[in-house]
Amino acid sequence: MIRPSLVAALLATVSLAACGAPDPKTQAVAPNAPTEQPTPAGATGALSARSIEAAVWQPTPAASASPSTAAQPTAPGADPATPAATTPPRPEIIRAQILLDRARFSPGAIDGLGGENTRQAVAAFAKANGLQSDGDLNAEVFAKLTHAAAPVTTQYTITAADVAGPFAPVPEGLEAQAELTALNYASPLEGLAEKFHVTEALLTALNPGADFARAGQTIVVPAISAQPLPAAVTRILVSKADSAVRAFGADGTLLAFYPATIGSSSRPAPTGRLTVVGVAPEPNYTYDPDRLTYGTADRKFVVAAGPNNPVGAVWIDLSRDTYGIHGTPDPSKIAKTASNGCVRLTNWSAEQLAASVKPGVEVIFS
Repeated sequence: MIRPSLVAALLATVSLAACGAPDPKTQAVAPNAPTEQPTPAGATGALSARSIEAAVWQPTPAASASPSTAAQPTAPGADPATPAATTPPRPEIIRAQILLDRARFSPGAIDGLGGENTRQAVAAFAKANGLQSDGDLNAEVFAKLTHAAAPVTTQYTITAADVAGPFAPVPEGLEAQAELTALNYASPLEGLAEKFHVTEALLTALNPGADFARAGQTIVVPAISAQPLPAAVTRILVSKADSAVRAFGADGTLLAFYPATIGSSSRPAPTGRLTVVGVAPEPNYTYDPDRLTYGTADRKFVVAAGPNNPVGAVWIDLSRDTYGIHGTPDPSKIAKTASNGCVRLTNWSAEQLAASVKPGVEVIFS
């Protein structure tokens, strides 16, 4: 099976995972960045920072339509295998998604396209604020989101650390991945996109012509929040029907909402009450054919840690052997694919949740 390495201080034993698939407002300038003024980047027209900041709710079907994708030319530093959206991003959706993310009602990867993850986030936000919405981004919800809101975009100067790497394409298949010493980002663009909770396609669209592999390059990015959850998490609700994870505080307050990939029809997630056993940052991933119920490899091997590891950047171990809540190498696929029983979040959501849980926290699957 899959075995994330766990922090010894937190866990006496290591369980096997039943998962099979694989503050920007403070600009950071690299110490060796060019001394001259960096060349600004940023789109014009509908995707300019000014257009996004001024965007208002538009009652059109496109606000909740599911995007289609096709291969498109990529920018410098991009992964050529990453598809870009053929449906153009909408500035009001970009604005709403960033504000939802900042309010801890995650729409998943910010893409400007909407879709089911955004609908679920809107519905959860509306319910928490006493508003009427079944997921449609209506005028009332948009007004609540945008009221007295700080700007949703900011400029960021790419640092030497952002482009230091090493970067390498991630091979297909666990056995091939096990040959690597680390499962790092494939490109600077991938790392920057994850840093700002955005898809590579939208980050490229916001910055046409930008060189994402050059320290000193200024780019436009979502003004997300790096703040932790406002209180410790005492209960986690994993909803298979909603493909979502909700984290609650001791007083019952909803602290965060995250879209999630939760099992599959052939390998469903458990039902009932479990507890958090511990947390492992930067886990590895062990494939053991003696304990798996899927896969074709006949030998045991370990896939090294890294953000593109099959369980992502962090593992929250649960009290049922082989199950956990963890990150993913494919944030854009959250709640759109299946897992082998575990709960997948984007890396940034998993890290935020992991920072606020302790052993004994109740996890209810329904």
